[in-house]
Amino acid sequence: MLQEETLLLQQLQSEKDKDAAFKKLISLYKERLYWHIRHIVKSHDDTDDVLQNTFIKIFKNINSFKGDSKLYSWMYRIATNEALTHIKRNSRIKNSSNEEVNQLAIDSLQSDVYFEGDDIQLKLQKAIATLPEKQQLVFNMKYFQELKYNELSEILETSEGALKASYHIAAKKIETYLKDN
Repeated sequence: MLQEETLLLQQLQSEKDKDAAFKKLISLYKERLYWHIRHIVKSHDDTDDVLQNTFIKIFKNINSFKGDSKLYSWMYRIATNEALTHIKRNSRIKNSSNEEVNQLAIDSLQSDVYFEGDDIQLKLQKAIATLPEKQQLVFNMKYFQELKYNELSEILETSEGALKASYHIAAKKIETYLKDN
C-alpha cells in the first residue's frame, strides 16, 4: 500500500499525470471522506459541499504535501478542518453557537432522505451531538470509521493517550445519554 501511495503522490505532483492521478485519488477516497464529513456536518447536501471543497483544497495544495504523514491522514485533516469551518460559518450566518447549528442538523436528519438510520441510530446521533467538538471527532472517527489511535493521532495531531481518554469519556457520556433518554 505504501508503494502505491508513493506512486500516486508522484503522479499527483507531476503536471503530466496530475489529472488522471487526481481522478484515481477521488475514486479511492471519495466514499471514506464523504462518511467522515457526514458524521461531522450531518446533512447530505452540506457533506457534498464540504467534500467538494476538500478535494479542491487537496488539488490546489498537493504540491505542498511533504510526506511527513500518510496521504490519507493529510486528506482527513483537510476534510476535518473544512467540515469544522463549515459548521462555524453556518453558526455565524445563523447567528447561533456551533452546538445550536449541530442540533439543527441533528433535528433535520429525520427528514433527510439520505439518512437511512432507524430510531436507535438517530438517538445515537443526538447523543454524539451533545459532546464537545473534539470528543465528537474522536468518537466518530474511532467508532464509525474504525480508525486506529495511531491514525487518529496523525490526523488530529494529538497524542494517542489523549485520544484514548477523549474516546473513553465520549463513550461514557453517550452511554449515560442513551440510558437517560
